[in-house]
Amino acid sequence: MTTANVARCAESLIRETEKIIIGRDEQIRLMLMAILAEGHVLLEDLPGSGKTTLAKTLSLALGCDYSRIQFTPDLLPSDVVGMKIYNQKTGEFQYLEGPVKTHILLADEINRAIPRTQAALLEAMEEKQVTIEGETSPLPAPFVVMATQNPVEGESTFPLPVAQMDRFFVRLSLGYLSAQEEVDMLSRLGDGIPFEKVEKITSPEEIRQLQKEVQEVFVSDDVKEYIVALTQATRTHKLLRFGVSPRAARSLFKGGKAYAAMAGRDFVTPDDIQKIAFAVLTHRISLQSEALFSGHTPEQVIADILAEIPVPPAKEDMFHVR
Repeated sequence: MTTANVARCAESLIRETEKIIIGRDEQIRLMLMAILAEGHVLLEDLPGSGKTTLAKTLSLALGCDYSRIQFTPDLLPSDVVGMKIYNQKTGEFQYLEGPVKTHILLADEINRAIPRTQAALLEAMEEKQVTIEGETSPLPAPFVVMATQNPVEGESTFPLPVAQMDRFFVRLSLGYLSAQEEVDMLSRLGDGIPFEKVEKITSPEEIRQLQKEVQEVFVSDDVKEYIVALTQATRTHKLLRFGVSPRAARSLFKGGKAYAAMAGRDFVTPDDIQKIAFAVLTHRISLQSEALFSGHTPEQVIADILAEIPVPPAKEDMFHVR
C-alpha cells in the first residue's frame, strides 16, 4: 500500500488554499488531516481573522458541495436539518431538505444558536444522518462540519456543550498575521477575495478514496499504547475537572494515520501523535476552577502531559506495514 497519492493530493490542496489564505500552512494541514480522518473542524478566533474565508476556500479546492448557515438565536432545528411539509396536490407529507444535506457545512458562529438548534447537528456529526419524524436519511459522503465561533464574546451566545465539543475532531485558531503577512494580504486581497482563482483539485469520490487509503496506514502496538497513555493521563491530572473521552483516543489514532499519510508514510510514529495532540485534545478537557484562577491553560496541561509521558523508542515493528 502506498500513500503517495494522499501526500500528493494534500500538498496540491494546501497550495491551492494558500492562494487566498496567507501564512497558515499548519492550520490548513490539520484541517485536511481531520477531513481525511472523517472528522469535523471547529475554528475559534476573533472576528475578521479569516475563518469563513478559509472554510470556503478549502471547500472549493476539495471540489465539494458547500452550504453556509449563519447561526442566530432565532434559528430553528428545522432550518438546519430540514422538515416535512404537506403537499396539497398529492395529499402527502414530503421531506424538504435542509442545508445540512451537503458535503461541507459551514456553521458560522455556531455558539449564537440556542442549544436546541445546536443539538440538531449532533446526529449528523456522529452518525452522518438526520432523522425527521422517525424517518432517517443519510447525508452525502464525505460530510464535514466546519464551525466557527468567537471565543471572547459572551453576549447573546450559548457555549457548546461538552458532548458537542467532543464531536469536533480538531479545534484550531488562525491568530494574527505577522506584519509582512498582513502587507501581503493587503496586496493580494485588499480589493476583494478572488475565490474564482481557486481551482478544483479533488472530488467527493476522490476524497472518499483518500479516506480509505488513510485507513490502511499501520499503527504499531507501541504507538497505540502511547496514545492511551496520553489520554489516560488527562483523566488523572490534578488541574483537570475531567479528561478526554475514548473518542479522543480514536481521534488521535485516526488523525495520526492521516497525518502520516499526508507526509507520504504508511506507518504512524509518536511524532505524528505529538504534532496533532494540541488540536485534538485541548478542547476536550476542562480545567479546575483553581487552575483557571492561577492562569493555567489547556495548552499548558497538554504540553506538560506530552513532556511527562515517555515516548516509545523506534523499533522495527513500529515501521512494519501490513
